[in-house]
Amino acid sequence: MVSWDPKVRRGHPILLGLIVLFAIIELSISAWLVSRYNAHHNFQSLGERDRTRFLLFTSTWTIVFSALYALLFFQSPGGSFLTSVGSHAIFMFITWVFWLSGAAAITASLNGGLNCGHHFYTYCGQRNSLEAFAWIELVLTTFALAVIMLRGIAASRRGDGIKGSLVS
Repeated sequence: MVSWDPKVRRGHPILLGLIVLFAIIELSISAWLVSRYNAHHNFQSLGERDRTRFLLFTSTWTIVFSALYALLFFQSPGGSFLTSVGSHAIFMFITWVFWLSGAAAITASLNGGLNCGHHFYTYCGQRNSLEAFAWIELVLTTFALAVIMLRGIAASRRGDGIKGSLVS
């Protein structure tokens, strides 16, 4: 039987690092767009403006809490409630819902993406990038949530339940 503990110990910080990296990129794009929209009021619709602001919030949420969970995992990978499977599952599920909502909302606002070559759209490339990085974040958080659920099943089979750690 393969032990997943070394893979989780190595992969957890890498995956959270990727989530933080792409959230920083998304934060940069959304913050720039929000500042432009606030300064020039040149958004296509109030919905698009508000969805961009939501992605700004979601990026900030993701950066703060993913970095916190990564630091806590380094400090105590198996010894505290904040590094437990249950805590990770709650955090990652909320984050996943935020990214799913944000990615779907901005995609609906942009009608699936803008064709920058044939029409003039204000901040066309940035808006397409905002959408793309939102979907990348959704994929990464989906993968993280799936791994956490699998580790939760393993913790439950060990008899630890949701208070069990990601590593045994």
